Amino acid sequence: MDQLEGRVAVVTGAASGIGLALSGRFLAEGMSVVMADVEQPVLEARAAELAEAHPGKVLAVHTDVADAAQVRGLKEAANEAFGTVHVLCNNAGVAAGRATWKTRPEVWDWEVGVNLLGVGYGVNTFVPDMVAAGEGHVVNTASEAGLHAAFGLGVYHATKYGVVGLTEALAGELRGTGVGVTCVCPELVDTLVFESTRNAPAHLGLPAPAHIPMSDLEAMMGTTAMPPAEVAELIVAAIVEGTFWVTTHDATAPRVHARNASLEAAIDPTPGGAS
Repeated sequence: MDQLEGRVAVVTGAASGIGLALSGRFLAEGMSVVMADVEQPVLEARAAELAEAHPGKVLAVHTDVADAAQVRGLKEAANEAFGTVHVLCNNAGVAAGRATWKTRPEVWDWEVGVNLLGVGYGVNTFVPDMVAAGEGHVVNTASEAGLHAAFGLGVYHATKYGVVGLTEALAGELRGTGVGVTCVCPELVDTLVFESTRNAPAHLGLPAPAHIPMSDLEAMMGTTAMPPAEVAELIVAAIVEGTFWVTTHDATAPRVHARNASLEAAIDPTPGGAS
């Protein structure tokens, strides 16, 4: 995939954050882009804005990636509008921070459905055509939360660890087919992921999210939020160069090293943990 101009990309979670930045970046590369998101009014507004500068190159498809039938419908819409899909970005994701043992089954279903099953459904739906064509690239957005764990995000960690494992397996399965794979593991990025409950199904009864200034999150995590456009640049480079891992912050590698060292030493990796 060293040539993106004239190709077709599908991006889920495209109404905001990394997905929106990716959509714009792909259009700048001369690609046609199918933008998918569950937040329909925002999706349509963002797609219309991008289409002003790139007429005939943008399609918005309201999609709940946790519904396999809707993912199949996304593929059909993409094929009808632009033909073969060359790049798939399984980027949609949600988070509802709460202690794992306090998380209700219905919330588990929602987070697992979007974060993990949505990736699986995307792979199952789009990859066979890529393999048949002998070319393509799959980008799965996991998280640094898929490489080591912290308190209060157990369900989110479970899904993102799952995405990392799925993506590692997929890379091996697709070796030699002409289809590349990239696993994106960002640390803090300036997105709305911490306000995900705005898109939660009504039956969950989750409260509307309070806006958390990014500066507060930076102070709490001791880091600097990366702009989504910079993450998009890293992802595009990974597609072109055939790179598997994409991380965003220098702190990720030592954190993963510490987690792996605790595994090798057979000790509890959490602060204050015992052997």
